[in-house]
Amino acid sequence: MSAPLALTIAGRGPLIINIPHAGTTLASGLSERLTDDARQLPDTDWHLPFLYHFAAYCGATLIAATHSRYVIDLNRDREGQPLYPGDPDPGLCPLIRFDGEPIYAPGCEPNEAEVEARRARWWDPYQDQLAQLVSDTRARCGHVVLLDAHSVRRALPARFEGALPDLNLATCDGESCAPSMQDAVTAVLAESGYSHAVNELFKGGYTTQLYGQPKRGLHALQLELVQDCYLDEADPAGWAPSHPQAQKIGPVLRKLVDTLVSWKP
Repeated sequence: MSAPLALTIAGRGPLIINIPHAGTTLASGLSERLTDDARQLPDTDWHLPFLYHFAAYCGATLIAATHSRYVIDLNRDREGQPLYPGDPDPGLCPLIRFDGEPIYAPGCEPNEAEVEARRARWWDPYQDQLAQLVSDTRARCGHVVLLDAHSVRRALPARFEGALPDLNLATCDGESCAPSMQDAVTAVLAESGYSHAVNELFKGGYTTQLYGQPKRGLHALQLELVQDCYLDEADPAGWAPSHPQAQKIGPVLRKLVDTLVSWKP
């Protein structure tokens, strides 16, 4: 039996937490085509569904992709256009890792027909499911808050200079959500004791851009959490929810989610 496209926990409140890059499942036969290093899936947003396990208690809906971003990137548009000017690896099926090294062994890269097949098999159904959740939530609550949840290594010299702040909030330069929502979330980050940035290195990916339509009652934010705030970056597979760093960051994420659930237009 094939793995499901997504794990979903339904809530009754206005908040949807979307986690597109935590999956570790590979398509059949794909592992053998990857380099040895890529086979370890180093660009995974490790364990985020477990880190946000409290979502159901807050009334939020959670949807998390099961398949690796090396199968297909669910935070790009359907044609795989670059998110930012100078993006080094546009495309739905990435060819290089965040460190600039190749994902595939030489000659094993997907061709256009394979990219199209992956789009039909994984990208389209996932986006349809997310769109349905958004539609149902707006019908039920009158407005939608979509939190696109990601994590990232502290240092990515191939993409960014220096070390990243702990918590990186993106709202498309304030265009993807109401100003009062951005202010409320920024206050949570500022009071957290962690370093934070707003619309600096990260502006908001495809999902934030697509669903960030505050005039239509659709408010979207992206949060990039640096991974060493909740795990040992050298051994992500050895992580457990009882990890001391996870226990420390947990209340901050809970306060952020509570703030978004209770926010009123």
